[in-house]
Amino acid sequence: MAGTTDRTAESERPRLRMLEAFPVQQGQERMVALRDPSGLTDQVAVFPIPLLDLVSLFDGEHSIAEMQAILRRRHGAAPGPEQIGALVRSLDEAGLLESERFRERRQAIEDAFRQSPTRPATHAGSAYEGDPAGLASQISSFFLHPHGPGPPGGARRDGTAPLRGLIAPHIDFHRGGPTYAWAYRELLERSDADLFVVLGTCHVGMPDPFAATLKPFETPCGPVEVDRELFETVARRSGQDLLASELAHRNEHSVEFQAVMLRVLLGNRRPFTILPVLASFLHDPLGTRRDPEADRRVPAFIDALLQSMAASSRKICVIAGVDLAHVGPRFGDQALNTAASLERVAAADRSMLEAVTGGEATAFFASVAADGDQRRICGLSPIYTFLRVLPGVRGRLLRYAQWPDPEGAVSFCAAAFP
Repeated sequence: MAGTTDRTAESERPRLRMLEAFPVQQGQERMVALRDPSGLTDQVAVFPIPLLDLVSLFDGEHSIAEMQAILRRRHGAAPGPEQIGALVRSLDEAGLLESERFRERRQAIEDAFRQSPTRPATHAGSAYEGDPAGLASQISSFFLHPHGPGPPGGARRDGTAPLRGLIAPHIDFHRGGPTYAWAYRELLERSDADLFVVLGTCHVGMPDPFAATLKPFETPCGPVEVDRELFETVARRSGQDLLASELAHRNEHSVEFQAVMLRVLLGNRRPFTILPVLASFLHDPLGTRRDPEADRRVPAFIDALLQSMAASSRKICVIAGVDLAHVGPRFGDQALNTAASLERVAAADRSMLEAVTGGEATAFFASVAADGDQRRICGLSPIYTFLRVLPGVRGRLLRYAQWPDPEGAVSFCAAAFP
């Protein structure tokens, strides 16, 4: 009976989960959509804007009767308890409320990931082609696209500096394909690495600043193996449980997309392994103006990775799978993006990228902190980590691009660091 009582109490005082809200247009009507950035449900709820006033009261503090009273005071009328109850049930069935039903859903999903011997190709068939031939053709087309770099040449010539690091996008392939090609042509032509440290953005946040996984990454063209030796060395030197937040990898695409590119482009050329690491630690320092490495776990991990790479006999390249600015109403801005506003974004991005290609981690962080991260730089933590584990590195911007949606524009780039 306790479970039934808990469910009843939760339905009477419903609480929305931490969701992402963004505007949508349906015909002539402006609406608001709610979705789960963690991927624990793929359901999206779309509301007329007036209904958002009711949904905002789904905070776990207000009963249905109290919501009605508040809405009557504000508007002179309120939906009936049956209508509100039906909305609560539909949101709960969609996995958008904090409830016993959702906790059971989350537990089942997390258990399945823990028990899986591999990290599934979560975004195959949506963000990129899901069959081997189609995927290979898709990636080949990026090089030949009008905005692409052209087909890659041969392997690195003797006497040329090997590639130490690479910045590539993590936007969906159909939006950023040519920019991926600019990054990975450089890798094909200038790298003979057989171990790639892949640093990715953790979009949903996590309790630890860094999270690794030992699960091989499935791709349509075969698995990408994780380098257990480097993982164990870094974990031992850092004194951290790098698997404590491993669940963050379950639905995260920023590392997955790099694993796919590497598997398709290098899989038939030479064996290689990866160390996949998600990073998320700089947004609190941005808000409080603290030292970006005030959390002692951050310099401990960075130093451990730097020392472990230096001591390794392997040929190592570091890849940061990152995007840059996120601007427009979909990301919380009031005004639509325009050609003029996106030019201003590009100017600010390029100024920031001067610090990045200059190898200046502190200056990069300062450039983002200067305006309070108004542009919502998505690759903040992995770029900072990238620059810290490659001290003295200097890079070259290969391509800067934007996906110029008036509702939600995203910028991204390719840069090479020999």
